[in-house]
Amino acid sequence: MLFEPLQIKNVTLPNRIVMSALDLAYCPDGQVNSRLINFYEQRARGGAGLIMIGGTAIVPEGVYGGFVSIHDDSYIEGHRQLVQRVKQHGSRIGIQLFHAGAYSLGYKDGHEVVAPSPVPSGLTGYIPRELTAGEIQQLIKSYGLAAVRAQKAGYEVIEIISSAGYLINQFLSPLTNQRRDQYGGSLENRMRFGLEVVEEIRRQVGPDMVLSVRLSGSDFVPGSNTWREAAIFARELQQVSIDLINITGGWHQSNVPQIQAEVPRGNYVYLAQKIREQVSIPVAIGNRINNPSLAEAILQRGQADLISVARGFLADDQWAIKAKRGQARQIRKCIACMTCLDGVFRETEGLPGVTCAVNAQAGFEETRQIKTPRQKYRVLVIGAGPAGLEAARVAALQGHQVTLWEKQDHIGGQWHLASIPPGKEEFSSLIGYYQEVLPALGVQIKTGKNANIQAVATENPQVILVATGARPTAPSLPTEAGARVMQAWQVLAGEPPAGQRIAVVGGGATGCETALYLTEQGTLSAESLRFMVRHQVEEIEVLRELLNRGVYKVSLIEMGKGLARDMARGMRWTVLKHLRTLGVEIFEETRVKALRANGIEAEKDGQTVLIPADTIVLATGVKPCNELYQELSKSFANVHLLGDAARPGKLMDAIHGAFEKSNDILSK
Repeated sequence: MLFEPLQIKNVTLPNRIVMSALDLAYCPDGQVNSRLINFYEQRARGGAGLIMIGGTAIVPEGVYGGFVSIHDDSYIEGHRQLVQRVKQHGSRIGIQLFHAGAYSLGYKDGHEVVAPSPVPSGLTGYIPRELTAGEIQQLIKSYGLAAVRAQKAGYEVIEIISSAGYLINQFLSPLTNQRRDQYGGSLENRMRFGLEVVEEIRRQVGPDMVLSVRLSGSDFVPGSNTWREAAIFARELQQVSIDLINITGGWHQSNVPQIQAEVPRGNYVYLAQKIREQVSIPVAIGNRINNPSLAEAILQRGQADLISVARGFLADDQWAIKAKRGQARQIRKCIACMTCLDGVFRETEGLPGVTCAVNAQAGFEETRQIKTPRQKYRVLVIGAGPAGLEAARVAALQGHQVTLWEKQDHIGGQWHLASIPPGKEEFSSLIGYYQEVLPALGVQIKTGKNANIQAVATENPQVILVATGARPTAPSLPTEAGARVMQAWQVLAGEPPAGQRIAVVGGGATGCETALYLTEQGTLSAESLRFMVRHQVEEIEVLRELLNRGVYKVSLIEMGKGLARDMARGMRWTVLKHLRTLGVEIFEETRVKALRANGIEAEKDGQTVLIPADTIVLATGVKPCNELYQELSKSFANVHLLGDAARPGKLMDAIHGAFEKSNDILSK
């Protein structure tokens, strides 16, 4: 069913795959630019049935920085060019009309932030001004005028966002709508603004335009709307001539993860199913559906009519076409690391906007094309961690003869360890991608291969790319005889610590994730929980305790203020939440003075304290492992250093750096 067409009014979608709107922050002045066009055109080449552009501002004050806009006629021409470039590849194209309401960052640009009521934003903390009745009517008109501009630009679908905690959502929720007029109070009144927006758009664009609503199937905020209220709203939307409902879950301020790696794939499909039972128009569902087989199963089961894939297309612009060709195992899957979301809120690598940790070309379609080399080389890549794997892929795409060596008996390097902490199992899919793609590109992979000058010489390479990674460091601290000290990497690799009291030194991403890994040991498994709930073995509170308390009592020591500061903010808050829930004892602004047989001697608030521990686990950073590079450089002319072996960093640093450096080196 995934590749069956779907007719909605006069628009025929070539398949059931919707690339849902992504807030890319590529447009500093709101105008469509070449970066945005090239990004979406590449996804159209990749086979998306319907591509939704946005969120697109209907007024200048209702956005984040860098969002595309359509709030006056000067924006129409740019959108027209975007529409033409996408449609020429067979994809249909729509636009999502957007107003952030209280979530707006417009105050940073001198705009006034407005909302249904002056309730502090759960995202920014800023207190908006309450909209007057007259301003509400003007906003409704602004939606209609934006829709007319979209129609003139050639868009085939117009979507109104009523999800994620944005303006229409804020009117719907009793938490953020405390009005006493016809737009507040009862659910009927709270729905009024959204319904009048739809009615105005329909009046402006006529009966033939396909209208969609991006709807929160549940807000996942205590005291706000659930799927029950969403179902009522969905029925009313159909009555005012909505043609498609695109379901997602939650608000940005929700305490329930929605797109992070720990969310099971397809976890929120039930929301679409609940809505679909109430309406007769097509329903789309997204959130953690990055596997074509799962997408197909959802359609076959009748839980939805279309599948929304957003970050999946960010990670692999060929997602749809690979699925259609039966090459699903060659899809570079989104690993839900949340690097992309960081790009909305702050500059990444000195450039504004969204990119992807596993796809170095996402957002850089103009500037990071695979270069045509002047000549073909015999290329030896040493080290099959993320940097080495990506370098081998780029070299093969350039047409070089590529051999990849790895000293372990499997590829992936230390990235295997990154997928071990709770909620990061998805990370291992990146290794699976390279396992499929590299042999298909002709890369010769040799595992269990120790590299030295003699062995390299027998290969007779013309270019050597060294990606030998990094190794953990240990701080220079007095260590008492009998102190049991391990590295975090040893723990994640499966070496059990001694005793039950564990102290983890280092509150960065590795330390926090190691602490979570340890606290999860001995907790109730998903299978056991399913069994015990189904058979009512224990009371819910007992089950909750078994879920959240394992065999280890873990302390986490950080010298500075704040934990996991090197982690993407979209992942960081869930990690911090889990640390609290699982009972990890946290010591911030605490200086370790010595490692003792019975624990850690530390200084906290000017006082010397002993943090009891049977085993001390160090997560205090890494240093480059580049001795082989230094040795090879003395004997070979064209040797280059990549990834953590050059400078330790995050996954994105390794993959993006390897892409750019190998692309440049091997094109000369």
